[in-house]
Amino acid sequence: MSTLRFHAIKESMTRKPIFIEEKERRSSIFGSNVFNEASMRQYLTKEAYKSVMDAVQYGTKIDRIVADHISTGMKEWAISKGATHYTHWFQPLTGATAEKHDAFFETIGNGLAIEKFGGSQLVQQEPDASSFPNGGIRNTFEARGYTAWDPTSPAFVYGTTLCIPTVFVAYTGEALDYKTPLLRALQAIDTAAVAVCKYFDKNVKKVNASLGWEQEYFLIDRALASARPDIVLTGRTMLGHSPAKGQQLDDHYFGTIPARAMSYMRDLETECMLLGIPVKTRHNEVAPNQFELAPIFDEANLAVDHNSLLMDIMDRVAERHNFRVLFHEKPFAGVNGSGKHNNWSLSTDTGVNLLSPGKTPMSNLQFLTFFINTIKAVNEYEELLRAAIASASNDHRLGANEAPPAIISVFIGEQLTKVLNELENVTDGKLSPEEKTDLKLNVVGKIPDVLLDNTDRNRTSPFAFTGNKFEFRAVGSKANCANPMTVLNSIVAKQLMDFKVEVDTLIDKKGLKKDEAVFNVLREYIKKSKNILFEGNGYSDAWEKEAKKRGLSNNKTTPEALKAKISKKALQLFEELGVMNKIESEARYEIEMEEYVLRIQIEGRVLGDIARNHIVPTAVKYQNILIENVKGLKEIYGASFKNFAKEQLILIEEISSHIESINSNVTKMTDARKASNKIENIEKKAHAYSFDVRPLFDDIRYHCDKLELLVDDELWPLAKYRELLFTK
Repeated sequence: MSTLRFHAIKESMTRKPIFIEEKERRSSIFGSNVFNEASMRQYLTKEAYKSVMDAVQYGTKIDRIVADHISTGMKEWAISKGATHYTHWFQPLTGATAEKHDAFFETIGNGLAIEKFGGSQLVQQEPDASSFPNGGIRNTFEARGYTAWDPTSPAFVYGTTLCIPTVFVAYTGEALDYKTPLLRALQAIDTAAVAVCKYFDKNVKKVNASLGWEQEYFLIDRALASARPDIVLTGRTMLGHSPAKGQQLDDHYFGTIPARAMSYMRDLETECMLLGIPVKTRHNEVAPNQFELAPIFDEANLAVDHNSLLMDIMDRVAERHNFRVLFHEKPFAGVNGSGKHNNWSLSTDTGVNLLSPGKTPMSNLQFLTFFINTIKAVNEYEELLRAAIASASNDHRLGANEAPPAIISVFIGEQLTKVLNELENVTDGKLSPEEKTDLKLNVVGKIPDVLLDNTDRNRTSPFAFTGNKFEFRAVGSKANCANPMTVLNSIVAKQLMDFKVEVDTLIDKKGLKKDEAVFNVLREYIKKSKNILFEGNGYSDAWEKEAKKRGLSNNKTTPEALKAKISKKALQLFEELGVMNKIESEARYEIEMEEYVLRIQIEGRVLGDIARNHIVPTAVKYQNILIENVKGLKEIYGASFKNFAKEQLILIEEISSHIESINSNVTKMTDARKASNKIENIEKKAHAYSFDVRPLFDDIRYHCDKLELLVDDELWPLAKYRELLFTK
């Protein structure tokens, strides 16, 4: 193994940046491998084109006969791009994308063949779905799953395959993927937001939720990553002592991008352009060999698809450049982990961002309505929002090295806090003309100026307002964005529905005018949502105590956090909105708990293997060298040898102490795993893995890392942090 380490180091030192030539402007190649509006106009009949656009804009169903026309046009376009196969591209509850390729090629007898792709093949498929997580929705003998075309996300050609974005459902109709509940949640917020927009603009017919994700990741040389069994099997380093220099000098953040990484980024961005992923920003992140890629925001469903596709592309492009991409939220201890900030907003079909202030008091009142309702939604469902970003890998990140804590709070800045304080003092019931004028001119009218002078965002906040959007900063880098987006859009949709009922009641029963009713309801919301607003340091012990006083949840582990998904409140929310029924919600809870157990189980096995089969034998080998040295000194100096062998003897004893601790803790961990595996109840099993198995990792790691400092570098079998993080 030590030989493998040095082979890997030697190989990594020979790497040269791959030359990437960009022959055309990015704007000219953007979306050229996407079956977008321009392609559809060229390859579809007018009827077929209109049918697809109506489905996208209004959610109308596509007739099967028309589907045949669409599939013919799509096939011809795909073949012109070099495609030989097609696949229904979907996002099962594994966290990765899935695809089963079928050839266009079909025989027609007499030794002849044609390229064929019909409407039925476009609209629906039946991939064998027996091995996908289902949470008890299906029995083994009901293995079929159905993929159904999602026309709101355009088809694309990747390599030689036409990829058709689809939903994935069980034989009985329940969702088995991330996309289906998201689409339902987006429909819910569209309906709810349009109804509220009517107070301010009767012309609004549709509201889209937008998403701009920021993908953080580490780039590690492939040879070095392959020399680490823990990276290969778990995506993170299970052990490894911090290097003398890490990120303490802050010299990596926004620094000059290394040449190899730059070549990788240019290659990746070209692939993104072809597939219509509007990537715009790239930079060095805080930790060494950590980077970020971010696009222009897009409609939420499309943005989710783009991010899922991106992670696949990143892996494939990395192979060409001899890199390994690490998406794990905390691949290295002691330096920043990786998040995937989800920037969320709402926009109307009239071109208005509902979370951006306007130029008039009325447009600002609209902004305040959606702004305060979002805060109220987070206040009501903070525990569910925490559950949406829960995973074994994200547990390592939350609350450490600039990542937000597990406590969900909202940061809005000093100036907007003052605005809300003034609104809190609005008179109950009808307003006098003077009060109305004062409110509109001196409070609401000043909002654009306030936002121009907005205070800095809080890096420790999991949910922060950033001028024209909310940034959900606690989302992990491995996550499928659909999960947090489904929850966020659902809770805001529910809140907007409740808001409309309250406002209408005041107008109809109390005789208040529309703006008076809106002000009155918003005033109450501000009072009720104060607990969730926090401007200070999210890492402090004082905030933990304060959050507890306020009644906010602090679920630090995934098993604790996920319980919120099957609470009565959450089940009612999703059922009322038609996002998920009780069966679907409970199935997802079971799947996510099971995944947590399996991930910790794998990590435990990997750590036990490395500790006992790699670290301990290496320590013993070095100890034997020391023992031989002491024996030699004794032969030469006789009884006075201890004067010369003092340090060696201390080292021998220290190594023995660490070896003993490693072996005993690995035995404890193995026994704890065995005991946990006997537990049938998934909730109790996950709890046992979290509190009985997982803490032993730290004890084992501590002693392994101490040995790394004691054992001869020439003998150490694993690539060290300095090699992994500082090899460019």
